[in-house]
Amino acid sequence: MQKFKSYTAYELLKLLQKNNAATPLKQLAYHKKAHRTESTYQIWEKGFHPKLIQSNTMMKEKIEYIHHNSVKCGYMEEATHWRYSSARDYVGIDGLLKVERVW
Repeated sequence: MQKFKSYTAYELLKLLQKNNAATPLKQLAYHKKAHRTESTYQIWEKGFHPKLIQSNTMMKEKIEYIHHNSVKCGYMEEATHWRYSSARDYVGIDGLLKVERVW
């Protein structure tokens, strides 16, 4: 999991910096935990708590939870307004990456 988090954080930050996405970068810097001195930005929370997805209902709940993280954090008023969210794909707006919904 650590390798996954490290790789995805690196790639996301690289993409944001390449695209001069100042607002998301400022937000990621602002929300960084104060005791985390080895980095400028906070992408992932420390640790993880895996859950076995046992039904379509549970999968939908987890997707909705993920989609609303940007709203919960105050980054956006609507999940679909977060440019990097797959929430956009679920309402017919093309996202930055193709979303596979085979589950």
